[in-house]
Amino acid sequence: MQQLPYRTIDADNHYYETRDAFSRHIEQRFAERTLRVERDEDGNDRMIIDGRPYVFSEPKFDKTNPPGSLLSNLRDPTRSDYKASFSAEAMLPAYQDRDARLALMDEQGIEAAILLPSLAVCVEHPIRHDPELTDAVLRAFNRWLEDDWGYAYRDRIFGVPLISLLDVDLACAELKRVLDAGARMVHLLAGPVAGRSPAHPHFDPFWSIVNEARVPVVFHIGDSGYSAMFGTQWGEDPNPRVRKMSAFQWAFLHGDLPIMQTLGALVYHNLFGRFPNVRIVSVENGSDWAAYLLLHLDKKKGMGRQGEWPGGYFRGKPSEILKRHLYLTPYPEDDVEALVELMGDEHVLFGSDYPHPEGLAEPNRFVDLLPNASDDTRRRIMRDNTASLLGLAA
Repeated sequence: MQQLPYRTIDADNHYYETRDAFSRHIEQRFAERTLRVERDEDGNDRMIIDGRPYVFSEPKFDKTNPPGSLLSNLRDPTRSDYKASFSAEAMLPAYQDRDARLALMDEQGIEAAILLPSLAVCVEHPIRHDPELTDAVLRAFNRWLEDDWGYAYRDRIFGVPLISLLDVDLACAELKRVLDAGARMVHLLAGPVAGRSPAHPHFDPFWSIVNEARVPVVFHIGDSGYSAMFGTQWGEDPNPRVRKMSAFQWAFLHGDLPIMQTLGALVYHNLFGRFPNVRIVSVENGSDWAAYLLLHLDKKKGMGRQGEWPGGYFRGKPSEILKRHLYLTPYPEDDVEALVELMGDEHVLFGSDYPHPEGLAEPNRFVDLLPNASDDTRRRIMRDNTASLLGLAA
């Protein structure tokens, strides 16, 4: 690994939630409907949400698998169960305690990090039928986040609160609350919102606040519900466990498609024309799709010129508009230098996904993905771009 003369800022770090993350601050009337953790007959954790088993993600409260370990699991010819590598030893205190995390960051050479959930980005879909419940559950989670991690703890740990657009008035109220509490970024789930584009003018009150506050909006990979919306039409399980999803679901219903459609909607529905200060951060969605999306947006704008334009028709190339407003973290297996050439070095962010098994065991090894980049480009990607998004000193 190349030694850097500065500490880095990681745009994709994670914590593991505690069992009470969704129940500690839940309103009493929703106490039985929020995500709850129970023990089964064998003493194993079982998650329940709104009276139904929650199965998309595996419980990781006391046990997990080591950072960067997914590759060995994928190469296992026996296709052993993902949970076979879970252990209590792998769940370091730094994954659930912010002061221990700061000490670990010091060892890793990391100045600051954006911290995102491991579980919470996947809990909105199963309760989206009830906007009030969704708001209550995410609001309770955000208050847990404020307790345990903070939105700008010592200006080094930046927790990202989650907001749902299902009820625009509730979304605006929670957005104002977390901004007042010091949030530097907010998170939305990729995909449509109850039959609308997230850039539909119906949601303009939310985007107006974002635009005025100049707070970046994060879209992190999660359960956007595409298996339920579209997968059943292809004979797929509408409610799969993430590690039991079929190759078809991984390829066409999870990850690439939700973020591509969401970004396309933001451009085509003229969000950036109405709100020019909005910045979008795509985290852990990879980047293989980026070149295709930019080309596709330009081509199809012309084909759709006589159609309807929610949010108003706009001048200019969609690809150029998106490139001005989008920042993204590539996967370690992506061609990062090709992405830099495509997007520019001011719009690519270092993100390790630490301590998840999909990511890097040593976060700063990300710099090895930039062997031909200049020192200035490496510094922008490894530190300064994310520092700017967070409002930190250059």
